[in-house]
Formats: sequence, C-alpha cells, structure tokens
Amino acid sequence: MMEPRNRVVQVSLFGDPERLEVVDAPLPTASRGELRVRVLASSLNYTEVLIRRHLYPQTMGLRPPFVMGYDVVGAIDQIGEGVHDFQIGDRVADMTVVGSNADYRTLRANDVARVPEGVDAAEAATLILSWTTAYQLLHRAARVQRGQRVLVHGAAGAVGQALLVLGRLAGIELWGTARGEHMALVREIGATPIDYKHEDFTWVLPGGFDVIVDGVGEDGYRRSYAALKPGGLLCAIGFSASLQAQRRMLPIVMEIARLYLWRLLPGGKRARFYSVNAMRARHPTWFKEDLERLFGLLATGAIRPRIAARISFDEVADAHRRLETGGLEGKLVLCPDLSSRHNQRAA
Repeated sequence: MMEPRNRVVQVSLFGDPERLEVVDAPLPTASRGELRVRVLASSLNYTEVLIRRHLYPQTMGLRPPFVMGYDVVGAIDQIGEGVHDFQIGDRVADMTVVGSNADYRTLRANDVARVPEGVDAAEAATLILSWTTAYQLLHRAARVQRGQRVLVHGAAGAVGQALLVLGRLAGIELWGTARGEHMALVREIGATPIDYKHEDFTWVLPGGFDVIVDGVGEDGYRRSYAALKPGGLLCAIGFSASLQAQRRMLPIVMEIARLYLWRLLPGGKRARFYSVNAMRARHPTWFKEDLERLFGLLATGAIRPRIAARISFDEVADAHRRLETGGLEGKLVLCPDLSSRHNQRAA
C-alpha cells in the first residue's frame, strides 16, 4: 500500500505571498506522547501575514524553510506510545503557531482539545485562535460584568466579531469601530457601529468606556486610553495600523512598553497587552477549557462563526493576499480534502 501524500505550505523566504510554496514532505510519525492527525481544517489568520513577513515576536527565531499553519482540526490516524484515552478517528484541535498547513502532522496528546462529533471541522478551526482570544479577553483578562460598556476596535475582523458575539452572550453593552461598508454587519451582530474614518470614538460615550479592546494600535493606543472611564481597562492585542504603515519592530515594541508606563499616571486607568500564547504558557489548562467551552457553544448552535471561503492548497498564496488587503467578513480556512476533490475533478 502506498504511503499517504503529505503536502505542506512552506515559507521559502520571508516576504511576499509569492514566497509560499506547496511541496511534498515526509510523512511524520507519532512519537511517545504524541498523536498524528490527518488535517481536516486549518484556518488562515492575519497573524500568519506577520509570520511570513518576519514580524511576529514568537517566531522571530525561525528561519525558512518552515511550514505555515497556526491552528489545526484533525482526525487521529496514529497514536504514539504512552498515550491513553484516545482512539483512531477521534477529532482533536490545537493551536500550533506553525506547521499545520499540511495533510498530516503530529501533536502532543496533552495539548489537544476534543472536538465534538457533528460540528463542522472548518467552523471549529475558526474558533481556535480568534474566538479563544476573544473569550479570554472578556473572561480572563477583563473579567467583564453584565451591563458594562465595552468598545471593540476592528469589530468586523475575526477577533472583533467573536468579541461582539461573546460579549452579547455575557450581557455587556457593545460599541464597535469598523469601515463604513461594515456598519451593517456590526449592527447585525448586536453592537452600536462607529465609522472610524468619519466618527471620533473618544466622544461617543462622555463618561468613558469600562473596557476597550484595541487590536489596531493607531496613534500608539493614546486615543483608546483617553476614551476610558476612570478605573477602565485598555486591552491591547495587536498593532495592525503600525504594520500596515510598514513600521519597524522597535517603535512597535516601544508602543507596547508605553502601555505599562501609563498605569503609573493618575486617574486609575489600566492598560495591558494580551497575548493568547503568553496566557496559554502561564495557564495551560485555561486554553483547553476555554476552547472546549467554545466547541460546546458551536455544537449547540449558540455561536456560528463566519467563513469567507474554504480553500485548497493551491489557493493559499492568494488567501494571504486577501488577508493583507483586509475587508474580509469571515475566516479563510484551508481544507486539504477540498484540494483532493479539485484534483479529482481536473483529472
């Protein structure tokens, strides 16, 4: 019997999407404490644009070639020694940062979350980074309370949409900044939309917001900090405005450092930089608990993530271009089986 093919999306050099290539790689083998999965879905995130451009702090030590893929939902097809409580065919998920844009990959059995039967693998994949980030921002970092007033920047993005949906379930009052063409989407999800190009969010709520989640970082987060009420909390989760302006890494790091200095100013306002990976490193059980809770909400229909497109291996480079352009109202998800179907039709 022929060994299964293992296609992977590889970064040949840091830079443009053209540096991505689909190549055949050796089939991995599950070592002690590991599972091998056949990849069912791996979502594409804006974070991977940063990884490809060598701007993501956690992967600065990596050198090409390496395989892309921040998250994975897969079906177990091989179980390593010392692994119990799993069976061939069980579906599991993990946040891997790299290595999951592939047909097959190995995972540490202790790290994976279980995926309920019956949920769509692509929808499950969209929850791993964006929705877990949103859940932890609300319930682990900000510890929001029913009735609080929360502003979400980039509300039409993947994390932004998740924050609005989960925030509505938590009973908080929501505002969201977005492009003009996305106002209807933000309103549909349940927030008061703010057109960031034509409205000044700092004057929307005279008393100030209880919590602001800022993944844009425009003007070094200053305006977001100013829009907090006394005692309010700014959760910074990114700096896409600086990256789109092609700024270097040092000024971005200085902006993050300034967040912590602001806490020394009078007025009792707070600021912190949230990283899902740092949170997972400090509290590894939280990540699995929170992700499995989200899978439960997906299984019952309480949440329904938006998918912009399910793509094949051949479409990954174009998907990265779409991520850089922005404006997507849902996630792009690599589905290896979809690529096989495309090839079969071509044949």
